[in-house]
Amino acid sequence: MRYLFALLLSLSPAAVHACNTALILTIDVSNSVDVAEWHLQRDGLADALGDEAVIEAMVQAQAAVMVVQWSGVDRQEVSIPWRRISTALDVTSFRTEAAALTRAFVLSDTAPAEALAFSMRQFADVTDCKRKVIDVSGDGTPNAGSSTLAVRRQAEREGITINGIAIESMGLAITNYYNRSIITRDGFVMTARQHLDYPRALKAKLIRELALIFG
Repeated sequence: MRYLFALLLSLSPAAVHACNTALILTIDVSNSVDVAEWHLQRDGLADALGDEAVIEAMVQAQAAVMVVQWSGVDRQEVSIPWRRISTALDVTSFRTEAAALTRAFVLSDTAPAEALAFSMRQFADVTDCKRKVIDVSGDGTPNAGSSTLAVRRQAEREGITINGIAIESMGLAITNYYNRSIITRDGFVMTARQHLDYPRALKAKLIRELALIFG
């Protein structure tokens, strides 16, 4: 009887729909991102959220997803608050919100450490999620704010994974910087060859982040 009771509990809706991954998508809108590049990032996010493999991964992960825009030291905004994903319709609704995003900041510096610290604080509202992941995209190295190394160490202590999309204009300077100074030990960097490659890189990154085999 005790075994049967435990089995019934394991099959309850709360157990079936437990949040596997809380994911914060952070978008760089610093001065290095022009109007066309901003649209490529926003539209690339909306495009990725319409991909069948991404939808399936988000639903399987029973994900909680948020969008943050960031640039300078005091320039961070929650553009889409936490959205719980249980069905494909939830992804469609989130995609609609992403497609309608307006740019939060213009003519501002690049301060990824402050963006990461701001994002880490948002996980206080999703304590039921097993995994906590920050997906940070950017096309430049810092020119303002504090060092990312201390923030990265704090993230590792708190069990938060930081992954990155490095948007390259030439060479691999941003990718190398993300590997050295942004991502956590359990994280990874996806390289986008200029902003036009961002949608492809984001799709691949979301599937890798959310697929339960990586959980």
